[in-house]
Formats: sequence, structure tokens, C-alpha cells
Amino acid sequence: MENKQHLLSLKKWRICGIMTTENLGAADYRKAGDIMNEAERKRQQDLERLRRLRPIDDDFMRCLFKDNIPLAEFVLRIITGKQDLIITDCETQKDMKRLAGARSVCLDAYGTDPDGKKYDLEIQRQEKGADPYRARYHSSVMDVENLHSGQEFKELPDTYTIFIIEKDFYGKGEPVYPIERINLATGKSFEDGEHILYVNGEYRGESNLGKLMHDFNCTQASDMNFELMADRTRYLKENPKGVSEMCRIMEDMRNESLKEGIQEEKKMTVFRMLEAGKYLLEEIANISGLSLEEVNQLKAERNA
Repeated sequence: MENKQHLLSLKKWRICGIMTTENLGAADYRKAGDIMNEAERKRQQDLERLRRLRPIDDDFMRCLFKDNIPLAEFVLRIITGKQDLIITDCETQKDMKRLAGARSVCLDAYGTDPDGKKYDLEIQRQEKGADPYRARYHSSVMDVENLHSGQEFKELPDTYTIFIIEKDFYGKGEPVYPIERINLATGKSFEDGEHILYVNGEYRGESNLGKLMHDFNCTQASDMNFELMADRTRYLKENPKGVSEMCRIMEDMRNESLKEGIQEEKKMTVFRMLEAGKYLLEEIANISGLSLEEVNQLKAERNA
């Protein structure tokens, strides 16, 4: 009996990660087993999801370019047509918010070349995520991020906002749609250094861009054209370390989605209480769980 109780104690430690000298009862052991079964179920779901992910999926793209300057450089060379482009820095999920109260933007992949030019590479599965106003905002946020107090406006770096969209956004069959400002009176380029490119994720021509868009839509490394894409995909899907990294990312995104859902419900509570018109702002803040400042901001939005 002592051996059996000791075994149960050891199992509790191994399952829960807690060092203890107490004996584990049968009910507690079953509960710990249920926790492990649930964790394994989620793990298997994540592995199945990982098998279906492609580079054009935001979850996967995030890891694909993380700390991977050669791949970012390779992709940008093909999209921009600059075969000698060098990227000196690349960040994924780059958070940008320089103005208090302004909407923040998290860039999928943000790079810099030796001339200081900035590149924002975005993956958009749905057309609504590639709205021209969004492209404009991304471009403006890079401007604000890169012009400091005391600098002249002409010191603004050239910026490239690049949206890779799963579908052909403009429906004309073009591989890339370059967006540039022009002077309508003269017909000449405005030359303000702002460049926006919409990449057609459906394009499958024989060019390198067509081959790249094929790779962006592949679930298996063996089906890809370019080794840089295939090697990184193979690492994230087949190497145990890469798989663990992807599982952590998916767990983080699941938790983030839950937090966003809770936050959205709090906002809806505020709007309903404001609509009722019988609560003090302090009461709304207390009941909703938001700060008084946040409640005031939501009130201003509602009245705008």
C-alpha cells in the first residue's frame, strides 16, 4: 500500500509540476489526469492547425520572418524588384504608437535598408483588412515613427507599405499594384517618398513573384520553389524546437483573442450603460472594470 501511495505522489509531482510529500488521493489523481488530457487535446488541435498553416496565414508568417533577415530581404527583393536590396534590420509584430490617444498599429514585418528606407510587409487574408485607408494609416504611422523633434521634414525616409493579399484585390490579374501619389495638373509623380504596393496572392505566373506567391500558399515545405522559404517552413513544422515555438505562439494568440473578447464585452457594457443614461461615469467604470479615462474616451467616441 505504501508503495502505491508513494507512486501516486510521484505522479502528482510529474503531472502538475509541484513538489509535494503528500499522498495523492484517487479523486485528485483523476482530476490531474483530466487536466493532462485537456492539455494534450489542445496540443493535438494545435498540431493539426500547424499542419494546415501557410506563410500567408498571419500566425505562421509571424514566426517565418522572426529573426530572419535573409528571408525578409529575399521576399522584399522579389516584390520591389530591387535585386540589390539589403535589409539591415527586421522586426516582427512591431508595435507603433507615438501619439497619445492615437490608434496603435502592430506591423507584421518591419525592415530597414542601409539608406534608412523603411519597409512594412503585411499579410492580409481578407480584403477588408487591405482597405486603402488602412494602407494610408500604416504609411503615416511609419512617418511619425521616423521623424523626431528638431528634424526637417525632408529627412523623412522613403517608406514602402506592402500588402500581400490572398485574393486579387483589384481583380485585374496584375502581380503587383503600385500605388503612388501624382500631381493631377502635371501628371508627374509627387515624389514624397511614400510607396504602397498591393501584391496579388493569387498570381501564379512563371516569374519569381508568381513562384513566391505559390510558396506563400503552400502548407508543405516540399511543395515550395524557394529553399529559404522551404527551410524555415520545414523547421517550424517538422523540427521539435520549431514546432514548440509555433505551439507557444498559437497559445499566446489564443490567450490574446480571449483578452480582446473580454475587453470588447466591457466596452459593450459601457455603451449600454451610457445609453441608459442613469449611471454616473464613476459607476460605469466600477461596473465595467474599465478605468474612468477609458470610459470618458468611449463616451467621446459615442458622441462623435
